[in-house]
Amino acid sequence: MNKEKISDIQSVKLMILFIFGSTLVIGTGGEAGRDAWISIFIAVILAIPIYLVYSRILSLFPGKDLFEILELNFGKFFGRIISLPFIWFAFHLGALVLRNFGEFISTVGLPETPKIVPIIIFGLLCIWGAKAGIETLAKCSEYFIIFVVFLLIVFSFLTIPIIDTDNIFPVLGSGYKEIMSGILSAFTFPFGEVVIFMMIFSSLRSKSSTSKVFISALLLSGVTIALLSVRNIMILGPDTIEAVYFPSYFAIGRVNIGNFLQRMEIAVTVVFILSGFIKIALCLTATARGVARVIGFDDYKILITPTGLLMVNLARNIYEDIVEMFDWAFKVWPYYAFPFQVILPVLIWIFIELKQRAKNKANTTEVTIDDGSSG
Repeated sequence: MNKEKISDIQSVKLMILFIFGSTLVIGTGGEAGRDAWISIFIAVILAIPIYLVYSRILSLFPGKDLFEILELNFGKFFGRIISLPFIWFAFHLGALVLRNFGEFISTVGLPETPKIVPIIIFGLLCIWGAKAGIETLAKCSEYFIIFVVFLLIVFSFLTIPIIDTDNIFPVLGSGYKEIMSGILSAFTFPFGEVVIFMMIFSSLRSKSSTSKVFISALLLSGVTIALLSVRNIMILGPDTIEAVYFPSYFAIGRVNIGNFLQRMEIAVTVVFILSGFIKIALCLTATARGVARVIGFDDYKILITPTGLLMVNLARNIYEDIVEMFDWAFKVWPYYAFPFQVILPVLIWIFIELKQRAKNKANTTEVTIDDGSSG
C-alpha cells in the first residue's frame, strides 16, 4: 500500500475535527440534562486510558496500521477475521454521520427536498476527499480548524447577552443515574469513535509521539464540547435542550443584536459541513484500507468509490425518520459501540503485550545461552 505521511500537528487537527464531527450539532451526554457538561468532562477523563491503549498498540509497530498489526500478531487468516468487525464499524459509522447530515439539512434547511439528495451530494464530496488521500485531508484540516474555531469563538461571544446562568443550577440536580448514562453516551459518542485512527495512523511521521497526538486532541476537543454544552444549556434551558434535535443550531439562532446580526445559525451548518466532511472521509478511508488488506489489494484507493456508494445507500436506508435516528444515537449506540471501542482493542492490546513479553524473554534466554557457550 502507498505510505502517506502527515505531521503530529496535522494529526491532532484531523482528530479534533473528527471528534467534532456531528457532535457540535447533535450534542452529546443529553441524558444528563443540565449536567451534560459534567458527563462530558468525566467521559474525557475516562477516555484517556483507552487512548493510551490505542497509542500503545500503534507505537509497538511503527509504520503499521491496525490491520497490518493484527496480521503480524494473529497470523494472516485470524488477523483478517479480527479485522472484519473494525471494517464494519468504520463503514457503519460513516453511514451514520452521513445520515445525520441528511437529516440536519432536511430538517433545518430543505424540508421539501428528499433526504437522499443532500446525502448523495455530501457522499460524493467525501468520496473525492478520501480518494485525494490522507495527506490532502490533513492539509485541509489545517485550514478547516482555523475557520471552525473562529466561528465557535465569535458566535459564543455573540450569545453572551442571551445566556442565563440560572439554567445550569442546581449542579448534579439531574441525578447520578442520568449523569452515568450521559457519561457512557459521551464516551462512545464521540470520544470512543477515535478507534478509527488506529486504522489510518500508519501515516504518522513521528512514531514516538502517538500518545501525545491522541491525548492532545482528546483534551482540546473534549473541553471545547463541554464548554459549548454549558453555553447551549444556559441559552436554551434544560427543558428546551431535551425538546430540540439540534441544540447548537437553535442556540445560535437566538442571536439577534440590534436587528442587524441575526439568522446566525448558518454558522452551525458550516461547522457541520467542514467537520462532517473530515469524519466521513476518514471513515471511508479506514474502511477501504481494511477491505484492501483483507482481499489483498495493494492500493486501497480503487475501493473508495464503490465503498462510498455503498455507504450512501446504507445512510439512505438505515433509519425511517429523525426520531429513529436519535433513539439509536442515544439509546442503542452506547451499548453497540462499546465493544468496538473498548473491549476488542483492550483484548488485542493484552494479547500483543503478552506476545511481546514472551518474545523478549525468549530473546534474552537465547542471548544468555550464546554468552555461556562462547565462554
